[in-house]
Amino acid sequence: MQIPLFIGLGAIAAIVFLFISIYNGLIKKKNDVESSFSGIDVMLKKRYDLIPNLVETVKAFMKHEKDLLVEVTALRARAMNPNATTDEKVEANNQISKVMGGIMVAVERYPDIKANQNFLKLQDSWEEMEDEISGARVFYNSTVLVLNNAVEMFPSNIVAKMMNLTVRKFFETPEEERVNVDAKKLFGNE
Repeated sequence: MQIPLFIGLGAIAAIVFLFISIYNGLIKKKNDVESSFSGIDVMLKKRYDLIPNLVETVKAFMKHEKDLLVEVTALRARAMNPNATTDEKVEANNQISKVMGGIMVAVERYPDIKANQNFLKLQDSWEEMEDEISGARVFYNSTVLVLNNAVEMFPSNIVAKMMNLTVRKFFETPEEERVNVDAKKLFGNE
């Protein structure tokens, strides 16, 4: 009678140990995602501070692209909303990247802007900041991948469901940035 009792207690102890191990692993993965996003959040704050300066500089020159400027300003407000979830902020920043890409393309049609020293300094700051954000996004996306795998794979998906953990959104590269650059068009050699 003693042996089945010990086997039963051993099985229960193993299940409890497995549950605790999975639970702690999920908490670590969730915290890694939040920590990596907080690093991006600092850089995004710099980006948000730069957007009004870029918009005001460009606004003086660009009359026809007013809709783009209004859209990027609205997206900035949405991304800075303190009540927004991480996924909502990720989505808003993905859209900001897309719209800002459109503004930078539109700038090409305005030689006066391209020659403006204030704009050139802002553009350099923007490009440097985007490079930093890009590196941080890679790290964030890798932590999200690890968490998402744990949330979706068995047996950790059972514990994740009990913890109300869900799949997180990735920072995405805007479609325009995925297209290969045509050097002939870039240098006017069509």
